[in-house]
Amino acid sequence: MDTDVLELLAAPFVASLVLSSIHTYLGIHVVERGVIFVDLALAQVAALGTTFGFLMGASLHDGGAHWWSLGFTFVGAAIFTLTRTRRTSIPQEALIGIVYAVSAALSIAVVSQAPEGAEHIKDMLVGSILVVSWEDIRDIAILYGIVGLFHWIFRKSFLLLSFDPARAYAEGMSVRRWDFLFYISFGLVVTYAVAIAGVLLVFTYLIVPSVFAMMFSNRVGARLILGWGMSTFVSAAGVLLSFLLDLPTGATIICTFGLTLLLASFVYLAIRRGDDEPLPERRRQV
Repeated sequence: MDTDVLELLAAPFVASLVLSSIHTYLGIHVVERGVIFVDLALAQVAALGTTFGFLMGASLHDGGAHWWSLGFTFVGAAIFTLTRTRRTSIPQEALIGIVYAVSAALSIAVVSQAPEGAEHIKDMLVGSILVVSWEDIRDIAILYGIVGLFHWIFRKSFLLLSFDPARAYAEGMSVRRWDFLFYISFGLVVTYAVAIAGVLLVFTYLIVPSVFAMMFSNRVGARLILGWGMSTFVSAAGVLLSFLLDLPTGATIICTFGLTLLLASFVYLAIRRGDDEPLPERRRQV
């Protein structure tokens, strides 16, 4: 593999690593909260904002459409905060699914009025990570570093709310305030990620490494290490396969994640084979 090829693949690979750095951590929260599709819904809301801004004349290249995306994402964060209640007959996941479906439909309706609408829909779903610039990577790395520091400082509150919400309520924690802070920071991450990776790849980086890690560990630290390790391997393999097979990079990475998770499932089942005892209840690590 010559130098030109390595230079071509270096940026999307590094971008994939940056995405996995914070997405794996946030994915652990999402899975524990039982709101699996909240990231997909927020990503779709962010894409809807970008699409609407594009139709209103905002440029996709000078950041104009980005502010539309950010504004829509903050509205979505507020909706998800308000729809979480301690006792309700309607699961929050159902409401999240409705937000996703409506946002996706609106995006298609809006983009149908714009020139090159089909190409925009494709970019919205799978992104264009192959042509990501080093400036984009720098900007998103700085943002992720700030969000990561924010979550590190307030990690006890965020982990308690995700892993043991009953205890959070019992201790008089301001659940809605912390929920809103979580979804706002989550929305910031998703908004920037969708712009370069697309809705489906953002969802994959958030959920698949977390599910993979949960198969083999109950501890947050171990899950992070396993998730990051998987993301690094899959990112490298997906980017390389997309080049060798001449396939879209984002779609190839998603399929590689799926195949790796399938193989990991076989390993997990083999480890559990013959164990007729019920699995112990997962320990809450806060």
